[in-house]
Amino acid sequence: MGLYRDGTNLLPIIARLPEKERVDISTLESMKIWSAVQKSYVPLQQVLLGTNLRWEDPIVVRKNRKRMLTVSADPNPLGNETAATLQARIQPQIEALDYPPGYSIEWGGEYESSGEAQASLFQIMPMGYLFMFLVTVLLFNSVKNSLIVWATVPLAIIGVTTGLLVLNTPFGFMALLGFLSLSGMLVKNGIVLLDQIELEISSGKDKYDAVVDASVSRVRPVCMAAITTVLGMLPLLPDVFFKPMAVSIMFGLGFATVLTLLVVPMLYRLVHRLPIPVE
Repeated sequence: MGLYRDGTNLLPIIARLPEKERVDISTLESMKIWSAVQKSYVPLQQVLLGTNLRWEDPIVVRKNRKRMLTVSADPNPLGNETAATLQARIQPQIEALDYPPGYSIEWGGEYESSGEAQASLFQIMPMGYLFMFLVTVLLFNSVKNSLIVWATVPLAIIGVTTGLLVLNTPFGFMALLGFLSLSGMLVKNGIVLLDQIELEISSGKDKYDAVVDASVSRVRPVCMAAITTVLGMLPLLPDVFFKPMAVSIMFGLGFATVLTLLVVPMLYRLVHRLPIPVE
């Protein structure tokens, strides 16, 4: 009908019928349309022979060629629950409902996205681990030493589990991503320790003394590298999205670093059958 000037902005003025008349379907024939010939609005019933009303769904959503109805819900943003914990709580109750024949239920949202991401991740993960293992074999020219290095990777499970339980954090895709990233860090710590052992042995030291001296000398650099990584993850703890990954890396790396300094020398001695010198 016109324009309303608000400073430099022109806002359109639109006229609408009252709500009761807009939703009354009986007023359809009296609705006016623009006539280019008469240059005015004329009632719809003057240009139509009649009308036939039939109700139809405006949009039919399908998935895999089957009709689908999407029901959405979000957790309380001010609460302590995440989408994963909320689903774990209500999923048994919803799946226990009695559905009519031909009806089924599928979980989407974060659950579906996380499942698809994990599926694609696990497809390429074995090849990545195999390549990393071959690199360690070529680095040490020994399968035994490579197995010693990789034996420290499962130690991260202790720290990751403890951290997630203490901070009440769900194990989702980001936590899994943090756990996988620990593999490279722990392999690096094992390589550094074994390389120092080999250097000590090549310098002429007794093998048992070389293991002890190398373990003691590598405590500071290995611990400092772990501490700096843990401190770097601290700013991510308040973030809801990155918190699971930060908890996995912080606790997993902290526990595994301490255990690596103890387990790697012990496994090296057992695998290579180094006798304890008698004084």
